[in-house]
Amino acid sequence: MNHDPAGLVDAEGGRLLAALRHLLAEKDIATPGEIAERIAATERASPRLGAAMVAQAWCDPAFRALMLADGTAAAESLGIAMRGLPPLGVLENTPALHHLVVCTLCSCYPRAVLGYPPFWFKSAAYRARAVRDPLGLLAEFGTQLPAGQRVRVVDSTADYRWMVLPLRPAGTQGWSAERLAALLDAGDLVGTTVPTARERV
Repeated sequence: MNHDPAGLVDAEGGRLLAALRHLLAEKDIATPGEIAERIAATERASPRLGAAMVAQAWCDPAFRALMLADGTAAAESLGIAMRGLPPLGVLENTPALHHLVVCTLCSCYPRAVLGYPPFWFKSAAYRARAVRDPLGLLAEFGTQLPAGQRVRVVDSTADYRWMVLPLRPAGTQGWSAERLAALLDAGDLVGTTVPTARERV
C-alpha cells in the first residue's frame, strides 16, 4: 500500500535538503562545490581504497612508516579525501600480535578508506563477541591464528577510527601493488580475516 501517493515525503525531504545546503553556504560553512565534493568522495569510498593503502605499504617501506605514524596523511597522499573526518589510525599485525577492530558503542568505521561498514560490523552480536570472546568470533569468520599470536581488540570511536595493516601473505614476493590489493577485502582491514596468496574473485 502506498502511504505517500503524491510523493509528498520525498518532496518535503528535497526541500529540507535544499534549505540546509543554502544555509550552509550562507553561513560560509560549506559551499555547494564542497558539499558536492564530499558526496562524491563518500560514494567513491570502498574497501578498495584501504586495500590500495595496504598494498602500497607492503611494497614501499617509506609509505608503510607514514601509514603507521599518520594514517590520515597516508590516505591523503594517495588522493583520498580526509578533510573534516576523524583521524585514521593504522594497527600493524605481526607474527606475535593480531588486531581486531570493533566499535563497542555503535558502528564507527573509517568510511573514507573502507566505505560503508558491513552489516555484521554494526551488529550487537559482533560488538559483544569481539570484546568477550575474540578468538571464538574470529573462528566464526574462518580465521585460525597461529599458536602464540595474541589478539588485541581495539575500539573505533567517533574521535578516532582504526584500520588494520595485515601481514603480507607468504609467496607474494615480486607482486605488484595492484595484484596485492586484489588479495584484500573489508574483513582483512578490520582484522576478522587474514589475507592469503589466493586472489579474491
